[in-house]
Order: sequence, then C-alpha cells, then structure tokens
Amino acid sequence: MPKDSDLSLKPLPFALEWHPVISAIREALGAEAGALYLVGGAVRDSLLHRPIKDLDFAVAGDGQPWARRIANRLKGAYHPLDAERGVGRAIIEFEGERFAIDVAQFRGDSLATDLEGRDFTLNAIAAPLQGEMGYLIDPLNGIEDLRAKRLCLCAPDAIRSDPIRALRGVRQGVALKLLMTPETRAAIKTDGVRFVETSPERIRDELMLIMGGARPHVALRTLDMLGLLRLIMPEVDTMRGMKQNKHHAFDVLEHTFNVVERLDGVLNVISPGRTDDTAADSALGMIVYALDRFRPMLQAHLAKPLSGGRTVRSLLILGALLHDAGKPATRSVGDDGETHFYQHEAVSAEMARHKGEALRLSTDEVERLAGMVAHHMRPALVDQASGEQVRARSIHRFWRKTGDEVGLDVCLIGQGDYLGKWGPALNVPQWIRRLQVIQSLLDGYFNRREEVVSPPTLVNGTELMHLLRLSPSPEIGRLLRLISEAQAAGEVTNKAEALIYAQAVHEGKVTIEPNEDED
Repeated sequence: MPKDSDLSLKPLPFALEWHPVISAIREALGAEAGALYLVGGAVRDSLLHRPIKDLDFAVAGDGQPWARRIANRLKGAYHPLDAERGVGRAIIEFEGERFAIDVAQFRGDSLATDLEGRDFTLNAIAAPLQGEMGYLIDPLNGIEDLRAKRLCLCAPDAIRSDPIRALRGVRQGVALKLLMTPETRAAIKTDGVRFVETSPERIRDELMLIMGGARPHVALRTLDMLGLLRLIMPEVDTMRGMKQNKHHAFDVLEHTFNVVERLDGVLNVISPGRTDDTAADSALGMIVYALDRFRPMLQAHLAKPLSGGRTVRSLLILGALLHDAGKPATRSVGDDGETHFYQHEAVSAEMARHKGEALRLSTDEVERLAGMVAHHMRPALVDQASGEQVRARSIHRFWRKTGDEVGLDVCLIGQGDYLGKWGPALNVPQWIRRLQVIQSLLDGYFNRREEVVSPPTLVNGTELMHLLRLSPSPEIGRLLRLISEAQAAGEVTNKAEALIYAQAVHEGKVTIEPNEDED
C-alpha cells in the first residue's frame, strides 16, 4: 500500500490546458481550493484530451460542505448523495454546459489509501487543486499504464471488493482501446461473476453506459468472451448457434452482434460528430445520400434525455440486442425444410419488456423498448408490400401502429437489422430500396404529417353512430380508422365524402385493402 510519503508530485507529462470549469471552481473557492484533489475520470480524460462532463474531487473530512460551497458560489444546485460516506454533489451550468461535481471524503484515512482502493490505475491519478495544477499524484503509475494502453488493477482484490467493476473495466477498456493485462482479465473472469449480487440499478447503469458508449459490439463480444454476458442477458445466450433461414448469413447471436455493430455505424453517420471516415463504408455512405435531409431531425430525436440521464442511443442498442431474442422459442421447420420464426417479434417484445423491468428502467423506457422490438420488422413489411413507390396508406398505417418515438426508433433499428443480415455480401440494389422505404416513412412524418400521418378529423364517432344508427362499438373505431386511411390516400377530402365512405364500408360496398403491416 502506498504511504503518504510516496505521494510525491510528478510534473505533467506534457503541456496540458485544464478545462475552464476547473479554473472556475478554483477561483470560486480561493485559498480553500488547496484542500481538494481532482481524481478519477476527469484527470484521466484530461490527459487523453477527451471531453469531460462530470468531475470528482476527494478531500479529507466530509465532502458535503465542499459540494454545497461549490454550488452556492457558482450559482448551482446542491444534492446530498451519501451522508454516511461524506459525499455531496453540485450541479452547475458553465458556458452552456451542465456539470455534475461530486466531492467525497477520502476512502480510508488518507489520499494514498483512497487512490489504492480505486478500480484501475488510470483512474487512480490525482491533481492537487492548488497552484497552477502543473503536477499530478500518481502512486500506482497510472500515467505509464495510460501511455502503454494497459488496463491494470489498482490491487489484486479490486474486482473482488466491488464486482461491478468488471463491467466498468470492459466499458472503459473498449472506449479507450486498452489491453487488459492477464491479471486484470483473470480477476474479471473469476471475481467479476459476482456482479449479479449487486443491485439491479447498478447493473443497469453500467449496462446502459456500455450500450450508449463507443463500439458497443466490441464491448458485448468482450463480455461474452469473459463469461459475463450470459449473466446479464441469458436471453442472448440462447441465441448461440441457432441457425436461421436462407435470408440470413449468420446464426441468431452472430446476426445480433452484427446488428448492434451496424446500428452503431448508422447512429454515427447521422451524429453531429460524423467525419469522412465515419461514412467511408459504402453502405453507410448510401445513408448519407438517401437520408441526410433528415439528419438534424434525427439528431434532435436522439438528443432527448431519458430517465436517469440515460440516452436514446443506449436504449436503441439494447433494443437491437434483444430484437430477435424470441427466435429460439419460436423456431420451426416447415414441410419444405425451411426454417421459420413466426411471431418472433411479439415474443421478443415481451422478453424485452421483462428485461427492461428487471433492469429497473422507467415505465416509459420499458414501453418504448418493447415497442421498438415489437415493430422492428415493419420497414421490411412495408417494403415487401410496396411497388416502385411506397403508398401513402402504408406510411399512414406504419405511424399509426408505431407512434412517434417508437416509429423513429424503428426507422433506425431497421437499417441496422438489414445490414446485419449479410455482412460483406450486401445486395446493394435491395439496400438502396430499403433506404427509399425509410426515406418515404421519414418524409411522411417530417414533411407531410398533416397530409399523410395525422390528417385532420373530418367526422367524429357521434356523427357516425347517428348516420348509421349504431350503438357504441368497435365498428365505430374501425370506421374512423379507415376514414383516416382514405384521407391519407387522397380518397376522402371532406366531411360529406367521409360520411359516404363510412356508410359504404359499413355496408360492405367498399373492398378494404389488406393491412400489410398489421400484427
């Protein structure tokens, strides 16, 4: 264990300009700032020139008064997090950004004990807040491990003392492109399995960070290799080796990993951080050509926060992971020897609902997750039922069935699902056709909403009951729905036409087109 005398100051390894919010905190605290140490991820990410959003400080004694002081002096909000462990949080707005600033009492009797008790050496570097912050405290050689791209434990029992660190190690290792040392890998495989004993909320938080982080497919494959994925997602483990039909090049699990990877690529292509390299893949480049006009609107959709600070991106990736979870339970072989998975999307949606509840996602998140899984095949069904152009009636039906948020989610997941079927053997004309379908769906939603998606109401249920001498019944709802469809198709334009159409439908004088994307 490092002693206090070991905590010598090391000069910064290179010229480093700390984030301005750190200078603002130092100035707000004045001479008192010398009692605080910036620790953990903020130091690591500063050294890597990565953006920071959250800051952690360690201090001798109770950290709550310090967090309150920061909040008061920077006109933020204060939240007590853990009175027993002396942890408080300040939430401040600085230069248009929101920062969460946690101040915690040393874990142990000194900074040395605090650092040694952390998870990985690259997270055990401290920066004294005094002076010009030109020095670091690095008793476990985290700077060298960061340089060498190594993920090293702070202590042999680091995972055993808090098994959730196994998931965190995978997440940070993938995000920072680190190589686990053999000791780290062995500890995660041996001691990490005990993460299942921790609270569902902690598991959820780490899992959703993995889903919303960089290269989620790599993280999932790493978790699988380490034997941890089956503990988090037994639903996924049943997909292993499950062969599919001629429309798929991979078994269900490999297809699922591919869908996660391809959906991640789709989201990167429409993100504000897109680069030329992001869209260098030809299949993703076609998305730029076909859908770039909708990019700002899709970015706004993805930017909407979910409960607990979780992201739409993380929920989408979780949906991609579970979109075919019901296939093992629904697999059958027809008389022609062809493999089928009838109603797998409905079974998958129910499994996704149960998983969301088990992870303690909010009710809205659970419903949205189940919805995107239940409807993930709708773009393909619209494609199959359409000729050269997607019909307005099909667009209307799609959005009526999915709803707004889920419909947009499905338009995104649908792209990853298609690309995840064939790998490099992509049928380019079919892919272009699928993008045209999604283009039509998005155009209807964003540009022709009142015309196609939600036409104005021409007649209400009371008027229909009076005209047709009907009592309240499901028939009224059916007629109202069909009138709306006829409006979207341009077949009905005013109240009189709507009433005439409803009467003809009710009397069986109008042939109703089969709904190609109904359950």
